[in-house]
Amino acid sequence: MRDHVQDNIIDQFHGLEWLDKYGLLISFARELEPLDEKFRTEEYSISGCQSRVWIRTYTEGGRLVIDLDSEAMITKGIIYLLMKVVNNRSAQEIVDIDLYFIEEIGLKSNLSPARADGLASIIRRIREVAEKEVN
Repeated sequence: MRDHVQDNIIDQFHGLEWLDKYGLLISFARELEPLDEKFRTEEYSISGCQSRVWIRTYTEGGRLVIDLDSEAMITKGIIYLLMKVVNNRSAQEIVDIDLYFIEEIGLKSNLSPARADGLASIIRRIREVAEKEVN
């Protein structure tokens, strides 16, 4: 099933060369609100990432809110996109969502193996949080 948020992301990246896509990711990174320092600790970190990434989650009005942050600009741009797609959905929606935009904008094929592994770790952690909420 198509998702308008993901389709909008795909439209923003459509027709861009990969260097321009990196530039767009960096511009998104600059829009990302930094996570409060009290959440930038080992307790909130996601293991398996090349650069440090932190996650804070909470529910608000039956919706799961996921705040992510990283010290690396490209990673920040990627997590900005993930947050756009998954935030303010029910935990079940997050468990079930197909994150097809990753493949369609070329992230999967153009990231270094270490960064691709990190992306997989971030997605896995988001799904784990959502699954705990469902159960």
